[in-house]
Amino acid sequence: MALKLHTIVCSTRPGRVGPAVATWFNDFANSQGQFESSLVDLADFNLPVYDEPRHPRMQQYEHEHTKAWSRSVAAADAYAFVIPEYNYCPSPAFINALDYVYSEWNYKPCGFVSYGGVSGGLRSAQVSKQLVTTLKMMPMVEGVMVQMPWELIDENKTFKASEHHESSGKAMLEEMAKWAQALKTMR
Repeated sequence: MALKLHTIVCSTRPGRVGPAVATWFNDFANSQGQFESSLVDLADFNLPVYDEPRHPRMQQYEHEHTKAWSRSVAAADAYAFVIPEYNYCPSPAFINALDYVYSEWNYKPCGFVSYGGVSGGLRSAQVSKQLVTTLKMMPMVEGVMVQMPWELIDENKTFKASEHHESSGKAMLEEMAKWAQALKTMR
């Protein structure tokens, strides 16, 4: 059975470039053969600021948006978070989505496809790596950094990856597959 990867668009703001970058990475991940990847967009879940009355560890969700998010997160063996950088940090929507569930994230690897200005979102990825460890996820050292993504998106909203994006993505996926297989025994 193929390992399941969710490529998650972690920005929800209007006018975002995340979907173009995420669509490229999702297709790229599927072409590499280690995972069966699905594209997941946080915007589709309409998660308000955390509104569950019980701690997520209890998994006693009252709201349909939480139940839908829980099912989505639980369905994957690994995650590729496509994250922008806002003020040196990940987007509030991403942090909120992490906080919504707990056990569903546990013992799964994750990688970061970060994007932004000159830094390519690296600061956001570094902060995010600390956040995910508290959810018992294993963040990859390898990652994909995209500088000035708006310059790499054509009129059809298609992201045009460079060779270094692909080689970085390949390295990250290879490591994630190793970790996903190993951590599966812990779940």
